[in-house]
Amino acid sequence: MADGITTAGLGQPNFKNALKQHSNYIKALEACGVKVTILEADEKFPDSTFVEDVALLTTKCAVVTNPGAQSRKGEIVGIQKVLSKFYTDIERIQAPGTVEAGDIMMVGSHFYIGLSARTNENGARQMIKILAKYELSASVVSLEKVLHLKTGLAYLENNNLVACGEFVSKEEFQKFNIIEIDANESYAANCIWVNNRVLIPKGFHKAKCTIENAGYQIIEVDVSEFQKLDGGLNCLSLRF
Repeated sequence: MADGITTAGLGQPNFKNALKQHSNYIKALEACGVKVTILEADEKFPDSTFVEDVALLTTKCAVVTNPGAQSRKGEIVGIQKVLSKFYTDIERIQAPGTVEAGDIMMVGSHFYIGLSARTNENGARQMIKILAKYELSASVVSLEKVLHLKTGLAYLENNNLVACGEFVSKEEFQKFNIIEIDANESYAANCIWVNNRVLIPKGFHKAKCTIENAGYQIIEVDVSEFQKLDGGLNCLSLRF
């Protein structure tokens, strides 16, 4: 894990601290009523703790992606085996298409797909076609600055959308009630709604207050070691 891809410039992760934080993350999900399946570590793939990127899970099907990062492509073999225990219908993104599901935000039966360094147009078109097969819709969003779409966005149900930076003024998101996160606390925009609670990274007081003021019960989770690897709360689990 400590050898994972990073552009954060925050130093090398402390593995022991990361284990403690990961355990607390699991406890937070369980406190929200979620049943958690913990996957075994795979030493061949340092970034595989960010399990969200290698599959998109919907109410009707699972889609195994083709990660844009070359060093992560082998992760899809293991995740397909895991998903076969939960899904009958499993689709695949094929090269030259690339998709990382950190670029996909679900809003009801619609999926916003971010075009990024990790998700290309070919992959997005494949994903849109697959989703349409299951009567689900999707649309493409251009990214300018962030790694993944959900680096700066989080849908909190009830038409409420946490947004930061470039996403605050994007036309396609103006129909939502935008909960704007201060640019100085942009990392906190990567939060997750779980059964009427919102998990946010610990240490971002303004963001915590902003989301609380929108009517949500907050659970703070320290994921600072994963932040060093460009990862956040969304990345660390596949929720369905």
